[in-house]
This record gives sequence, structure tokens and C-alpha cells, in this order.
Amino acid sequence: MPNSSSAPHEGPLEGLRVLEIGDLGEVAGKLLADAGADVIRLEPPGGGRSRHVGPFVDDDPGQPSLLHASRNTSKRAVTLDVTQTAGLAIWQRLVGLVDVVIDATTPTFLDNLGGGWQWAEGQSDLRDCVWCSITPFGRTGPRRDWVVNDLVQLALGGPMMSNGYDDHQLPPIRPDGEHSIAVSNEYAVSGLLAALWMRNAGHPGQLVDVSIHEAVSATTEGAFPNWEYFGRLVQRQTGRHSSPAPTAPWQHLAADDEHVCLINGGLPRGGASWTGLLDWMDEYDAAADLRDPQYQELLFRDPRSNPEGRLHVARTIGDFVQRLPADEVYRRGQSLHFAWGTVRRPEENLDDPHWADRDFFWEGACPGVDQPVRYPGAPYRFTRSPVRLRRRPALLGEHNHEVYVGELGLTIAELREHLEAGVV
Repeated sequence: MPNSSSAPHEGPLEGLRVLEIGDLGEVAGKLLADAGADVIRLEPPGGGRSRHVGPFVDDDPGQPSLLHASRNTSKRAVTLDVTQTAGLAIWQRLVGLVDVVIDATTPTFLDNLGGGWQWAEGQSDLRDCVWCSITPFGRTGPRRDWVVNDLVQLALGGPMMSNGYDDHQLPPIRPDGEHSIAVSNEYAVSGLLAALWMRNAGHPGQLVDVSIHEAVSATTEGAFPNWEYFGRLVQRQTGRHSSPAPTAPWQHLAADDEHVCLINGGLPRGGASWTGLLDWMDEYDAAADLRDPQYQELLFRDPRSNPEGRLHVARTIGDFVQRLPADEVYRRGQSLHFAWGTVRRPEENLDDPHWADRDFFWEGACPGVDQPVRYPGAPYRFTRSPVRLRRRPALLGEHNHEVYVGELGLTIAELREHLEAGVV
């Protein structure tokens, strides 16, 4: 039943406890933590991978990693070497404190140690635990032990073949930002939340086996249906969707030397905006022959029926927008319900009035930076349960004492002994 109180909750996942291990699940942990879950990020004593990957504060590798900061907001951080006997025992006790384990190591790492899903499944006191495994190819199958990185995942999974330039003498391009981790982690969050929903309905906890390869392969847009239904391979095209056949350019240099992007080559998806576009073009004597009924008919036909006609329309519109400033193309096009926009530099988004109105950016502290910084926020909002920056990214092992002594019950002497032995 919804809460009738007018006071906002702390977050939609308030009260959920999560233990995260491995380097492939940090985005999933962040999404849960920003939504109110208590996420403990467990790293080896030398730190997880993202702490050692740039960009770094002030471009100095001796300073904190901004990649790590972006993926670890709102979490607590502890260090632990689970390969040591004492470390494994601590790990097993930590698992007993949480609702969810995000296991982003390898398919066999924790199981071989005796602290993975195979162990947890046999523990009666862990019956309600949801174990979310995030691995390159899943926990089963002939590829489960293959070693890959983001470049290989995007290539083998398919998206890279659709990204690049019209000139196919150039190789495909991988978008930067480790998209395979972001894509798979969003699938992981959906899966583990579904498992929690089932648990709350009376079912036991279960294993959620996420394959990064399968998540990426399911995110190939038009490439898969074109092959599956028509037997056609799509071709890379500069700054626009891949397609079985060449299409008109979508990106144009406007009169002020800024670029604009016209989705669908500028063609409307229906007739409602067509007349308004032609009237606008007539103001500049740029409509040419587009009022010929044959071109309006194109809007209601299968795009494959007259590719030459569609190409002519798109080129005429493209020539037109190159005569105008980019912002005018963007604003006027949007007023006519066209999906048109300017091509922005990344930093230009920081001052976007729409995102400011939506409070998309979250201001908070960042290790190594003296003044507050802005973090990208969440793409969703809750009216009663705020998703927000709950704590800055943690320093390595920052919460060892808080978790191991305050919650697990170790003595300070035991913690010091583990520190000296390299267990934490």
C-alpha cells in the first residue's frame, strides 16, 4: 500500500543492503546506491580497477580517478583480500548482512574459494539472498572463461559494426565510455529488482546470471531485425543510423559553423509537419519542387519503395538548413515537431536550461578537488522518494572501521592484525 504521509521517503530502495565485489558491476551498484540502497563496495587492498583508470583530477595519475568517482557515488568502500583464509571468512560474514550480492568477478572465482553462489545456495540463513552475477559471457557455455574488455565486447556483441563512417575503408568505431558495462549493468539492475520483487512475494532468493555479451547483443538497434527478417546487413554511415542502403546525411554544417542533426534526414514521420516545413522553406525560397504531391506521398510509404525520392527530399532540406544558424534550425524545427537538434560539445550540456530545471546535475564533493563538483544525476525522478547523491565517492578502505568493527563486530585489535597481514 502506498504511504499516505506527505513526508518524502529517503529513497525508493531505502533499507536494501547490497554487497558489491569485482570490477564489472560498479554502475549497477551506483544506480542502487543513489536510489537509497546501502551499497558496500568491496575492493582488494590495492584498490579496484577503476581507481587506476583515467581521466584523473588535474590530469595527474597521482590524483583520484574521475572514472571511479562517476561510478561510485553514494557507496561505502571497504578493502578485503578474499583469497586469504581470514579474508574469505570475513566475506562470508558480510554476505550474511545483505539482501543482494553483486558478484562482478569471474564465473568461478568466488565458487572456487568457497564463497560464491554455490556456497550461498547451501546456507539456510542465506535463503533470501539475491545473487547477481555479472560476467563477460555468463556462468555457463563454451565462452564463459574467455577474457575480454569493452572493445571486444562491443565488437563481438555487434554494435561496433554499425558505428563508423560512410567510407568503409575506415574500420568500425567503438564509442568511448565502456558502454558494455553501462548496458549490462542496467540489465542487471532490472533483473535483480525483479528477483527482489519475487522474494518479497514469498519466493526464495535466486541467482541472476547476467551475460555482458548477451546484453550488448540485445542492444544492436536495427542490425538484428534487418538480418533476422530480411536477410540484410546494415552498413555504417557517418553520424546516423546504419542502414542496408546509403541514406542522406543527417548532420549539416549550419551558417554559423555549428552542426545540426536532422533525425531521419529531416523528413517528417507524418504529414502534420510537412506543410509547416514547406512554408518555412518558402520564406527562403528553398522549397524547390517539394510541394509536388509525389513527395508528400513518400511520408506514408514503406521507406524502401522510393529511396531516390526520399534522398532528394532529404538533400533539399539539408541544403536549406545550411543557410541558417544552428539554433534557429533547432528551435524552429522543434516548434514543428521535428526531432532536430544542435550537435553539442560535451561541456555545453552543463549549462542546458532544461537540465537545470530538472535538477539533473548533482553537486557534491569529489576527492582531490577543493570545490564542489557536478555529477550526472539519474534519468528518472520519484515524486515521494528522491534519487540523489547521498555521499561522495569513498576513499580506498574509508569505511573499513565502520563496517568491520561497527557492524561485523571485529575488535580494533583484530582489524589491526588483518591490516598488518594484508587481509584488509
